[in-house]
Amino acid sequence: MNTRFNLSAGPHVRDRWTTAHIMRLVLLAMLPATVVGCVVFGVHALLIVLSSVTSAVLTELLFDKLTGRPDTWKDGSAAVTGLMLALTLSGTVPLYIPILGSIFAILVVKCAFGGLGKNFINPALAARCFLLISFGNAMTEYGVDGVSSATPVAELAAGKVVNITSMFLGTANGVIGGSILALLVGGLFLWCLDVIHGQICFSVLGGFTLFMALFGGKGFDPGFLAAHLCGGGVVLGAFFMATDYVTSPMSRLGQTAYGLLIGVLGALFRIKGHAADSFSYSIIVANLFVPLIDTYIVDKPFAYRKGAMALQRGEIKKPLMQRIPKPVIALTVIALLAGLALSGTYSLTKDTIDEQKQAASAAAYRAVIPDAETFEYNNLAVDALKGEVYGTDFGRVYINEAVVGKNAAGEIVGYAVSVTSAEGYDGNVTLTLGVNTAGKINCISYTELHETPGKGMLCGEPPFMDQFAGKQATVLTVGGGDNSVDAITGATVTSEASINAVNAGLDFINTQLKEG
Repeated sequence: MNTRFNLSAGPHVRDRWTTAHIMRLVLLAMLPATVVGCVVFGVHALLIVLSSVTSAVLTELLFDKLTGRPDTWKDGSAAVTGLMLALTLSGTVPLYIPILGSIFAILVVKCAFGGLGKNFINPALAARCFLLISFGNAMTEYGVDGVSSATPVAELAAGKVVNITSMFLGTANGVIGGSILALLVGGLFLWCLDVIHGQICFSVLGGFTLFMALFGGKGFDPGFLAAHLCGGGVVLGAFFMATDYVTSPMSRLGQTAYGLLIGVLGALFRIKGHAADSFSYSIIVANLFVPLIDTYIVDKPFAYRKGAMALQRGEIKKPLMQRIPKPVIALTVIALLAGLALSGTYSLTKDTIDEQKQAASAAAYRAVIPDAETFEYNNLAVDALKGEVYGTDFGRVYINEAVVGKNAAGEIVGYAVSVTSAEGYDGNVTLTLGVNTAGKINCISYTELHETPGKGMLCGEPPFMDQFAGKQATVLTVGGGDNSVDAITGATVTSEASINAVNAGLDFINTQLKEG
């Protein structure tokens, strides 16, 4: 049969850039960040990248074979998804993490909705959020050269100073694709070739920066803004995630609104959220608004009305306010008013909130050193740790504060520390530990415990907490022996995190507070 002449509906668009060609360009653009990440984090990071990409491609290949679909894996989109996911992971995660994430991204988010062009959210980001929910402990463990520590964004959230140069170059603690320099090289390469749209990536960066300047608490401080821009996946998300063709708007004005929405949400989550690295959520939320944006912000087709020809030639300059739909203007005004209201409320209540925090902190210390009338903060000993993990025998444990309790006569009656273990089952476990001058533990008091109800939360009940009272202020063990405590059955992760926090606090008291 002669198929030279085909009859089909318009528009008839032809372009030399196929999907496979574009995907190869995206892979090439992500290569610099991949190389830097593998050099910084070592061979294990390379294995993570290979596992993620291979799993993504094989999953789509097997799906195509089992369902009788064309070999869509050859277009390179699966490889791009796998590499994007790998760049959002820590260089220390177990290899099952990228494998499961890639399978979820391709099978559930992409293929289950009809394949490339049908997914409603970015597959790589959806997989990352799935991994954060399912494997929170493994996904939030970061380290370089075998040393675990908090990410720069987490340190920023804690009010600490970070090294912006190391963040820009990609040598700081964080994800594999953390080199801002390498990401900018790849992102600007795609932008220059018009593979990605500048309306999206630059409005993401602009919206994020402006919102952080207005509501971040430091104003337009260049160092503060640069640190936040260099951390938390902002640049990676702006150039490589938000610009995904399938999950971004079609019109240029819609792309700008979409980018601003991502930037504002990312900054809002950064300021008010509990997870410092939450930029992924802002892109996914914005993905869900894309159909609404495309509904209300539509480019007028050529010759749609009488003045279209003149408008196309630039003879008629339509006012900007007439080009923006009224619902968008209304939503923008509402968002600005809400932002101003939030900012004003925060400014009015900041001092009160700080006072309440100090009162809560004093109450926690008074609970663990009941004989103390006053408390002297030992900031020098805590600041000397520079926010790093304390010791090598307690897991990912951080010392937050340390105080010396004194009675009315000015005599020392005890010591107390606030300790956080990042190895809880569902997040951080923070407790306050008190030790008397006789070298015995008074008691412990939790200030942060968000574990599984009925299991991990049992650590906050008297049967577990009362075990620590009266123990010698030395290393505690789990089960058996005079100086031991029993873990809760079914909640060993939370129990061990609590015991590690107590042991770290005891070591700090014995070596820093008493000797200091």
